[in-house]
Amino acid sequence: MFGGDENYLNKILSPEDIPEEKRNEILGELARKVVDRKLVVPAIMFLESLKPLSFIGSQMMVMANPFVQLLFNSKAYWQVTVLLEDRKNVEYLIQELERRSNEGEEGSKENSGN
Repeated sequence: MFGGDENYLNKILSPEDIPEEKRNEILGELARKVVDRKLVVPAIMFLESLKPLSFIGSQMMVMANPFVQLLFNSKAYWQVTVLLEDRKNVEYLIQELERRSNEGEEGSKENSGN
């Protein structure tokens, strides 16, 4: 559908189906987009508050998949949905958001000459 791999739903059924390098790449890209939009604090608060319910949240993302396909790359959305089932991946995303946010702050301090 939309030029993507239509069989991705059959290939990726659990977080273990995505290699660790790919997981880091996907969650790192998501973290970068959140940091670029300066939404780190609300994102971390949201993820921390919903961490105990990560599986339920990922299932809600599965239910929203038909509507989201109209706007986003459905393969990337499905990969994030599957990854967020596992609390370890939610924690990794939070740590990645914090790390990238700190790097951005340090880079802006160096550029301002302080």
